[in-house]
Amino acid sequence: MTDTSGETQLQRAGRWLALLPSLLAAAVLFALMVMTFFDVILRSVANDPIESATELTRLFMAIMVFSALPVISWRGEHIVVDLLDPLFTGTMARIRDAAINLFSGALLLWPAWRVWALAERALNYGDVTEYLNIPQFYIAYFIALMTFITALALLARGIAFIVAPHLVQKAAAPATDAS
Repeated sequence: MTDTSGETQLQRAGRWLALLPSLLAAAVLFALMVMTFFDVILRSVANDPIESATELTRLFMAIMVFSALPVISWRGEHIVVDLLDPLFTGTMARIRDAAINLFSGALLLWPAWRVWALAERALNYGDVTEYLNIPQFYIAYFIALMTFITALALLARGIAFIVAPHLVQKAAAPATDAS
């Protein structure tokens, strides 16, 4: 079923589903920017930097990267080396894209499982961060969950290339100014 813009309900649902992790990544990026600004100001003016800035930067970077990963994976917006693209056209390009996405999704299941095991170990050992004493299992479970969701997104993208290629968006090439 499509609306007046030609967008299917599945595509609209996908846009809304991608909104939450995108907003999370944006909010964390903003928090990182504000923290860095105040850290630099405090370091320069009062010679008193934010002690936990390094720890927070690590946590914020992990949240940003792993929040965005499923969305980027589904949209096919990864950095791509396209040296062999001229050799693949039409159906062969679709088969190649399906195989790459299925293979990548299947491979990501193992790291997701391993990080989940590490999160359980951090929970059992009571591991906490150095300055803020934040339990480390929170971020580890988050990373494992988002890696698992990314694997599912890649597997779904690979299947979509086979059964419903119109649902899979190709990442647009960056616009170049020829003038």
